[in-house]
This record gives sequence, structure tokens and C-alpha cells, in this order.
Amino acid sequence: VQFVESGGGSVQAGGSLRLSCEIIGYSYSTYCMGWFRQTPGKDREGVATIDSEGNIGYADSVKGRFTISQDNDKYIVYLQMDNLAPEDTARYYCAADGLATMNCSRRRRFGAFGHWGQGTQVTVSS
Repeated sequence: VQFVESGGGSVQAGGSLRLSCEIIGYSYSTYCMGWFRQTPGKDREGVATIDSEGNIGYADSVKGRFTISQDNDKYIVYLQMDNLAPEDTARYYCAADGLATMNCSRRRRFGAFGHWGQGTQVTVSS
């Protein structure tokens, strides 16, 4: 499984970025894809997830500002990030796994994914 992540960068507070992650070589018929973020010295946070049935979940810290979506024809997941704040600064990772053994909400809660991208840096300045 290969991950192609893009869209990270630097932006001022209040700005927007859109992350994209294409998962190549992935073949689950039912799946969960999501975005996590981590900064040095802090625990990894499950930002948002979406599954093959269209169920979506967000961390409380990003609700109303971030929107996750997917390309239904390919294993591509997007994260639209609006009204960014300095505390959103982190390395953002794309993740994917199936739904047979665990639902997407629990996967996000526990970070229980078997496939991870290399991450893309998001830096928000005040």
C-alpha cells in the first residue's frame, strides 16, 4: 500500500489549506480512511475519519472548521481545513484500514490503523 499525500504548507491564522491523500494498492471493499495529526511531545490526535458507508466523524477541536471528503471512484481522501489557528500546527498523517474488525469511530479514537502515510506538515502562524 502506497500513500501519496499533498497539500500541506504554511498559512496565516484564519487561512485555509486542503490536504489530499491517494491510497494506491488498497483493496478493502469496506474501509475507513482518516487524518491524524501530531506535534512533538503531544499525543497523536484523530482529526477526522470517513468510511465506505459515508459515516464521518471529527475531533471536537476541528468541528465546524474542517471537512473530510472522499473520491468514491478511487481511494482518495481530502481534508479541507478552514479558519486555521496556530494550534492546528502539526504533521498530518493519512491512515486507512478495513471495517471488518472495528468501526471507523473506534479506529479514530484509538488510532487503530494498519496503514499510514508519511505525513505532511501544516504550519499556521499568528
